[in-house]
Amino acid sequence: MARFRMVHTEFWDDPKVVEEMTPEDKYFFLYLLTNSNTTQIGIYQITKKQMAFDMGYSLESVNVLLERFINHHKIVRFSTESREIALKNWGRYNFNKGGKPIIDCVKSELKAVKDTSLIKYVAERIEKNEIKSLYEAYYESSTSGGQEKELEKEEKEEKEFIPYVEVVSYLNLKTNSSYRFTSKKTQNLIKARWNEGFKLEDFKNVIDKKSVEWLNDDKMNKFLRPETLFGTKFESYLNQKGGGSNRKTNETAQFAEEYDLPF
Repeated sequence: MARFRMVHTEFWDDPKVVEEMTPEDKYFFLYLLTNSNTTQIGIYQITKKQMAFDMGYSLESVNVLLERFINHHKIVRFSTESREIALKNWGRYNFNKGGKPIIDCVKSELKAVKDTSLIKYVAERIEKNEIKSLYEAYYESSTSGGQEKELEKEEKEEKEFIPYVEVVSYLNLKTNSSYRFTSKKTQNLIKARWNEGFKLEDFKNVIDKKSVEWLNDDKMNKFLRPETLFGTKFESYLNQKGGGSNRKTNETAQFAEEYDLPF
């Protein structure tokens, strides 16, 4: 294993990194590219607990970030059975040089991979034919049954993706707040609404409507919080008509403040 990993300066110019990734995403991505478990082939074994320890994050935060990179950014895969992670674009940037030392290292590391579907995943983006053929030799022996199982797993993961980061980031943007997407309480609220069939645009619509109504109201702006917006009144907020101004009377606002009512 090499003692260092090179990250191209183009990393910071990549449109996906610049436009789509949050600061937490960038930190996590750099960690995946450079941590001490990385290999020459872009596939390595690592546990979620190790990621959390190295980055100083909670296990819940790592789960959210990993889910986001798998289902939203679609640039990594993680095998829960073998605890191996694969970086999709690794082969595009790390095989500019070849030669016997590199080939021997690649062969040795490919032999150690337990989930061979990850080998095919990384191989698809390798441009150097000499290296790509090595990957192909290791995954072509996989059975069709195993491939079907992996496809079912991918479809299940995509179906279960919940945009915690997008929802909370949008709330923070519209209300100038700093709520954390890693909060278990906030995640449970978003997940409950998501499981009821509501989508990302629905969350944004609720945030927009209540921000217009409450943001400039000193008595009501404290209710621009996840527990109020994403609670059991979510559907009522979504179907609320108008919303161009605060229509609550002073008496209603005073009553809401006195009893801390989430409406």
